[in-house]
Amino acid sequence: MSALTTSALSRLRRNPVAGERIREPFRDRVFVIVVTSMLAVILALVLLPLVYIVASSFSSAGAVSSGKVSFWPVEFSLRAYEVALSNPQVLQGYYNSLVYAVAGTVISVTLTVAVAYPLSRRTFFGRNVLMTGLIFTMLFSGGLIPTYMVVQDLGMLNTRWALLIPNAIGVWQVIIARTFFANGIPEELHEAATLDGASELRYLRSVVLPLSKPLLAVLALMYVIFQWNTYFDALIYLKDPDLYPLQIVLRNMLILNTTNGGSTDLAQQLEQQQLANVLKYALIVVSSLPVLIIYPFIARHFTKGVMVGAVKG
Repeated sequence: MSALTTSALSRLRRNPVAGERIREPFRDRVFVIVVTSMLAVILALVLLPLVYIVASSFSSAGAVSSGKVSFWPVEFSLRAYEVALSNPQVLQGYYNSLVYAVAGTVISVTLTVAVAYPLSRRTFFGRNVLMTGLIFTMLFSGGLIPTYMVVQDLGMLNTRWALLIPNAIGVWQVIIARTFFANGIPEELHEAATLDGASELRYLRSVVLPLSKPLLAVLALMYVIFQWNTYFDALIYLKDPDLYPLQIVLRNMLILNTTNGGSTDLAQQLEQQQLANVLKYALIVVSSLPVLIIYPFIARHFTKGVMVGAVKG
């Protein structure tokens, strides 16, 4: 054992808990302080509006209209939530959005994996040509009118399929999945499965998918958020109010003011206007709640999945 190693061990014996603390360079400490300050400012910019919305939704209509609410409920009230959840349009829109989010996510994740896995195999003939065609669609598209005509010719207008099929596959999600399958799954597993007589489908189902939970979590979160927030497609393709997702219902209630009929009583009009001010905050909370509930259950996989393709090997 060299004299240097012996000296280091003797120093650790004198202080077995922490050893000798390495002093950080001044520039590194300044960098950490600057980055921490910037992140704190960004966190405040994102968090404070959310806190204000939640506080306003639990406050009375008069307190919200008079500007008394800051970041804590004033004159605690559940009136806005009672009105929102008792409205049949909101409940129907909630149900429709759940259907679109669940069914759309299942369809999109399934199709994305079905497209990305063959493209990740080096033995798949023409994969580069197909990948180039997919990337081309990210830069150029037919436009709204041709897409509308295709949806119309397929008989999907004013049906649930109009929100599930046209945007079922995202090219960016295909690229993420292809990168993961190509770099994150060892080739030796495929060779071993082939020697055991497993087909490509069996290998995908029994080996690849169980090892791809972080990827599937990322894809599911991306697609479920897209489907839950879908707005423009529903506005273009749907005419039946019973098929409207929650976002269209919120638009009709908040922007077009279709929550109540006309009233000739001035006091009643003032009360309705004050209620509308606090109702919009309650509707924002209600519409955001499902995503907030889902995220903690897939946060662990999502944290791993955001690094998909960032490190090879």
